[in-house]
Amino acid sequence: MERRDERELREELVNLRAEHRKLDCEIVSLEDNPLADQLLVKRLKKKKLVLKDQITQIEDKLLPDIIA
Repeated sequence: MERRDERELREELVNLRAEHRKLDCEIVSLEDNPLADQLLVKRLKKKKLVLKDQITQIEDKLLPDIIA
């Protein structure tokens, strides 16, 4: 993997993690409100899971498997 590609992946990883944290805070805030739109909460949770999958894919690209 080229250094430029690795740098771009690391930048994307930082952005995805920030968005993941932001969604987490938003979900917690909504769940504290008994009048919150539950459909919105479910959609945000699904989006958060998609972000987590993307984060995992990038981490796998950056960290090669080591067979011991």
